[in-house]
Amino acid sequence: MQNNKIYSSNHLKIFDKIITKKRSQIVDIINDQIILNNINEVLDIGTTNDTKNKSSNFIVKNLKNVKNFYSISDQLITSSFFKKTLQKSITENFSEFEIENLKSDLVISNATIEHVGNYDNQKAMINNMIKLSKKMIIISTPNRYHPLEFHTKIPFIHWLPKNIHRKILKNIGLTFFSKEENLNLLSKSDFNSFVENEKVKSEFRYIKFLFLKSNLIFIGKKI
Repeated sequence: MQNNKIYSSNHLKIFDKIITKKRSQIVDIINDQIILNNINEVLDIGTTNDTKNKSSNFIVKNLKNVKNFYSISDQLITSSFFKKTLQKSITENFSEFEIENLKSDLVISNATIEHVGNYDNQKAMINNMIKLSKKMIIISTPNRYHPLEFHTKIPFIHWLPKNIHRKILKNIGLTFFSKEENLNLLSKSDFNSFVENEKVKSEFRYIKFLFLKSNLIFIGKKI
């Protein structure tokens, strides 16, 4: 039993290192865009109120050359790091006042869109991010078509039709991740369908794991 605990602990540490490395790569990509596009304000979507763990809000707190940071989250954010905050789901409707008050050069979101629910909610999130942006939006999320699913740490079964994938997760005791509102993985084609009628010029960057694209980074520039 003790050996199993040691294995489990080491297993988690390995994944923590992988995730930290991924976040650092995402930071590098966003920092490049900040310099190239003269970004002064950044609005973070899906901020966590946790201040104890170094991994909390890692992306936004490692961005450089930014004057002001703002936040929209369904959690109450009290950190003084953010000059403006709004406690609200990004999938809801926003008033003109809310938009103008928080509108920023760059609106970013890391590992949030896969947790907001169904297709309509994900599309609403992107539409709202575009409305809140003066120049561009950046969204990072796991790639559904990487062999390993990093939330459950299980390979391949997430390639099955989503209803079958969710039934398997429920049957093996991963009830939380079996619910669409908690995990709804995306592909590049999903992003393209979200913005096909929006006034943004889109491109993608990728983070790789085992030589394959494990994370999608969607970059949308307002036209």
